[in-house]
Amino acid sequence: MDVAIVGASGYTGGELIRLLQGHSSAEVVMATSRKEEGRPVSAVHPHLTGYTDLTFTNPAVEEIDADVAFLAVPHTAAMHYAGGLLEQGMKVVDLSADYRLPREVYEKVYGVTHTDYFEAPYGLPELHREEVKGKQFVSNPGCFPTGATLAAAPLADKARYVIYDSKTGVSGSGVNPSSSSHYPNVADGVTPYKWTSHRHLAEMKQELGRLGSKAHCFFTPHLVPVNRGILTTAHIITDEPLTQEEIEGRYQEFYKDEFFVRLQKPSLPAVRGSNFCDIWFEAQDERVVVVSAIDNLVKGAAGQAIQNMNIICGFAENDGLMTPPCMP
Repeated sequence: MDVAIVGASGYTGGELIRLLQGHSSAEVVMATSRKEEGRPVSAVHPHLTGYTDLTFTNPAVEEIDADVAFLAVPHTAAMHYAGGLLEQGMKVVDLSADYRLPREVYEKVYGVTHTDYFEAPYGLPELHREEVKGKQFVSNPGCFPTGATLAAAPLADKARYVIYDSKTGVSGSGVNPSSSSHYPNVADGVTPYKWTSHRHLAEMKQELGRLGSKAHCFFTPHLVPVNRGILTTAHIITDEPLTQEEIEGRYQEFYKDEFFVRLQKPSLPAVRGSNFCDIWFEAQDERVVVVSAIDNLVKGAAGQAIQNMNIICGFAENDGLMTPPCMP
């Protein structure tokens, strides 16, 4: 399979190239970037020196030639590529937000008009694998909703309130520096942001609803001084008290066949560089505290995108994703 990565100069693009080096049937043949056009990929991603001799290009949509294309571009940009790539017969995994939500919800949340809307499966494989199989286009979930939804899913039908509190590493803000990611502003602190208005809340509510839950859902993210990872604490208020044994049984049954979900006490170092989501829980009367950990650049972005590519192309789901986490 020839693979094109559209928007390959950022952290997610670099992770796609890195992970696909270990794929049995996929080869990255094109890495695009308007800003870095003409530069070697290894000049922007020096950790990939010796793994790729590609140079960044800036082709028109009709000049992109591959079997699979990953759209690692910001929201509002993907909609300008998606239709053209599909017309050329490519399979597409979109890592932007452009196709995660119904049109009216997207336009309200993101404050823009969608110019090329169509319905697409939401690529959270542990919940929507059957919807993804055989499709030509998949919308990759946001990083926060991935860890949050996987944490809450087995208890969604019992929940009255779900309150997500997430701690995220600085790489989540992207490769371009800003005042919020400037080292002196981040180090030695924990900074809440978009306390009640983060855009990913819409995805979290959407997924709880698809699980049949009528729970009220709330979310606040915090920036912490680490490079990678999202640690999410889900406070789930249930209709009735649940015992630790009941909860453990639910999670074991729900995730019994899921390679990338591990039921163990989560920590960011234990998932760093991997596509795993680690989850554990404790019961307290009508409150269940569930904690999940993911690498925001892998299970929260590039790794899950490759997992979705494997599903739509018929490969083993963990192909290219077997690199163990890097700890410490």
